[in-house]
Amino acid sequence: MIESVWDYPRPPSVEPSTEHVVVTHAGRRVVDTRRSYRVLETSHPPTYYVPVADVADGVLQPARSGLRTLCEFKGAAQYWDLVVDGERVADVGWSFPRPTPGYEVLREHVALYPGKVDEARVDDEVVQPQPGNFYGGWITSRVRGPFKGAPGTMGW
Repeated sequence: MIESVWDYPRPPSVEPSTEHVVVTHAGRRVVDTRRSYRVLETSHPPTYYVPVADVADGVLQPARSGLRTLCEFKGAAQYWDLVVDGERVADVGWSFPRPTPGYEVLREHVALYPGKVDEARVDDEVVQPQPGNFYGGWITSRVRGPFKGAPGTMGW
């Protein structure tokens, strides 16, 4: 079924997903799970949050940048670097260590930017990253835009 991101709610909803989510970088499978959550928000492609337990051991490290952001819905985010065979990808993802009420299921989960890794897949389909460099949505053939993030869309 095709989903329009304009039918997604605001504030965003969170739904469990059994889709097969695989992320690879530098020749290594760093995520392999069927236990993710999809966060759905008006004008955004879904963001997949994967259990930290399903991320390869040792590849996520606290971001050296010290970057922190605040989501008006989910709370304060901390960022993570990905380190694979000595290669560091800065600020590859984020998590909510103390999510706000209604988003507690995201605790112990991390979202990764699909554009910062070599490949992200959902059910064997290669994901396209959401336009722009702030949002971390995962575009598949299942979702239709237009999507927030491209130049001129920040005011949506």
